[in-house]
Amino acid sequence: MQKPKLGFWDIWNMSFGFLGIQFGFALQGSTMSRIFETLGASKDNIPMLWIAAPLAGLIVQPIIGYLSDNTWHKSLGRRRPFFLLGAILSSIALIFMPFSSEVWMAAGLLLVLDASINISMEPFRALVADKLPDSQRSYGFVVQTLIIGVGTWIASNLPKFLNDILDISNEAAPGVVPDSVKIAFMVGAAVFMISILVTIFTTKEYTPTEMAAFEDAGEPEEKKGMWATITSTYALMPVIMKKLGVVQFFSWFAFFAMWTLANPALTEHIYNAPKPDVTQFAQLDSSDKVLLDVNQTTLFLDQDYADDYRIQDKAYNEASDDVGAKMGIYGLSSMAFALLLTFYTAYKSINRKVVHMVSLILGAIGFLLMYYIPGQPEYLTLCFALIGIAWGSILSMPYAMLSSSVASNKMGLMMGVFNMFIVIPQIIAALSGVVFLYNLIGDETIHAMTIAGIFLLLAAASNLLIKNKKAITYQPSIADE
Repeated sequence: MQKPKLGFWDIWNMSFGFLGIQFGFALQGSTMSRIFETLGASKDNIPMLWIAAPLAGLIVQPIIGYLSDNTWHKSLGRRRPFFLLGAILSSIALIFMPFSSEVWMAAGLLLVLDASINISMEPFRALVADKLPDSQRSYGFVVQTLIIGVGTWIASNLPKFLNDILDISNEAAPGVVPDSVKIAFMVGAAVFMISILVTIFTTKEYTPTEMAAFEDAGEPEEKKGMWATITSTYALMPVIMKKLGVVQFFSWFAFFAMWTLANPALTEHIYNAPKPDVTQFAQLDSSDKVLLDVNQTTLFLDQDYADDYRIQDKAYNEASDDVGAKMGIYGLSSMAFALLLTFYTAYKSINRKVVHMVSLILGAIGFLLMYYIPGQPEYLTLCFALIGIAWGSILSMPYAMLSSSVASNKMGLMMGVFNMFIVIPQIIAALSGVVFLYNLIGDETIHAMTIAGIFLLLAAASNLLIKNKKAITYQPSIADE
């Protein structure tokens, strides 16, 4: 029996929770490095501080994938219990994150936040495959990407909007996160919770009996424990997953470089407004730590130094706001790209491999252009627009190709295992991989964006490895190769 096709609003509602998930990811991506710099981290240490995020994914994703495959709650169903749990934990982490007073606190909350987001995110990927027939998979993942684009753009612009429109300050004392960022995270927590509840209340899941009756359910397997199932899945990984994994490796290394180092790279290279080092302006003790008065306020060398620091810090915060807003453009362009694909894939099939390859090349051009526009932030709009096309494709095409080659009864686990190819490159990048590579070119942080461009070109070329016809273009008559 074939799964019935769903209408646009059914697919929209089942994907709407991704708005909140992306609010969490976008706030993290556009402001986390800013928070680390504000708390005193050096720019070359920032990727290492991000390592908690991919480590959480490596551990959580396959476990949640397996558990969601084997869960059935009489009220919430198969995937929705995990949506709700992840939303509650993520919202709590978002609220507390910008109130961190030390780098280690922010890094610890990043671990909690990313683990919690993954609890919600992985079942969302599997829900598309659960609910939609193979002929609508590209359509479903593209609608999901459309919602992700909306969330990325709005969340990335929140601190700038709060400062420019609502006049909420983007300045703060040394070592303190500005109020505009704090309130942005609180808004993100509320959006996360509300959007997840929309999906929970508007989407009905198929029962285990109904799922077993569908043609893509796969053969029943001997029941094994969670760890045995996960390890055997790694060992028997389909060829298509391994080939897509190469593409994913280069793609996610590139985007991790952007998330961790775009703010220091662009504020320095494009805006000429790097984060000022407070130790160059303040009184220091014998161990070179900044002296504080009885009110825990920084003691500057004199008023002129205090004024110079505030001027430079204000320039940095304004540049950071603008970098965040410009980064939101990649969410906007990915949304437009997804909208175009949504209309097209609703009626016709596409060559997923070619679409993905071209999209990654355009994203690479966006990264490589950044080096050539110092002092011209207006051109960042074009750069991030091109990067957004790559992002829209990364969030849809690999999953559509994989889901066409995997049985529904293992979809959650397979999506979790597949995301190994997302987190491993990020871990390598965090363990000084991206810093080492950009220093081979030069010591300016902008070269991290050049490395991102090179890696997207490698990702585009890796698409040539994919030969599975059913994965490339869905046609009911084509069997798996």
